[in-house]
Amino acid sequence: MLFQIKSYLQFLWHSKNEHAVHSPFVFSLLTKCFYDKKSKSEYSILKSYRQSLLENKNTIEVTDFGAGSKVFKSNTREINKIAKTAGISPKRAELLFRITNYFQPDSILEIGTSLGLATVALSLGNPKATLTTLEGCPNTMAIAKNQLQVLNINTVKSIVTEFSEYFKTQSTKPKAQNLIYFDGNHSKIATLAYFEALLPTITNESVWIFDDIHWSPDMEEAWEIIKKHPKVAVTIDTFQWGLVFFRREQEKEHFIIRV
Repeated sequence: MLFQIKSYLQFLWHSKNEHAVHSPFVFSLLTKCFYDKKSKSEYSILKSYRQSLLENKNTIEVTDFGAGSKVFKSNTREINKIAKTAGISPKRAELLFRITNYFQPDSILEIGTSLGLATVALSLGNPKATLTTLEGCPNTMAIAKNQLQVLNINTVKSIVTEFSEYFKTQSTKPKAQNLIYFDGNHSKIATLAYFEALLPTITNESVWIFDDIHWSPDMEEAWEIIKKHPKVAVTIDTFQWGLVFFRREQEKEHFIIRV
C-alpha cells in the first residue's frame, strides 16, 4: 500500500490534462472520450448489474491459477465481496465503455473475466464486436455468462482456461485483435509474456489496456519495458491503466494523463 501511495503522488506530480497535449490523436481521445461527461443510457445497465452483484450473498468456490495451470489459491467467497474488491470500479467501467465506443473495435479480447463487469462494458461499447473473454475460475465465469444471457448479449465467447495455455494453442493461428483488455495476472513475468504472445495480433488500429500498471515495482518495470518496445508508438498512463497504441504514423510519445 505504501508503494502505491508513493507511486500515486509521483503520478500526480507528472500528470497533465488535455491542455498540455499537442498530439491531435491523443487530444481528440481525451476531449471526446476520456473527458466526455454526457450521461449514457448504457451506464444504467452497468450500474444495475453491479448492484445485483453487491446484493448477491451467495458463496462460490474461487480458483486462481499460477504458471503451468497449477492451482495456487482456492477459497470460498461471497459474490458481493468479490464484486467489491475484484471487480472494475463504476468510474472505470464507464470509461472502458467510452473507449470501446470511441474506437469501435470489431474484435475484442479480455484477459480476466471475473464476474463480468468489464465484459459487459466492453460489449455495450460495441454490440457488433466479436468479444472473447478468458477466465481461469469456472465459477466466476458462470456468473458472468448468466448475466450476459440476462442482458441478451450473445456476441461473447467465454473460455475457461489458464491464460498462458490458451496463448500456446493460439500461437500458430494469430487472429487480429483491435482491443485487448489485460486484467488477468498482475505480475511482471505474466504481463510481459502475454504482451509478447499477443504481438502477432496487432493492427495499426489496435488498442491495448493494461490494468494496475502501478500495482507493484514489478508491474511498473513491466510497463517501462512495454513503453520502450519498438512496435509501441504511443502510451497513456492514467495511473490505474496503461493504454498502448501501435499506430505507425505516430511519433513515439508517452503521456501521463489525469482522468
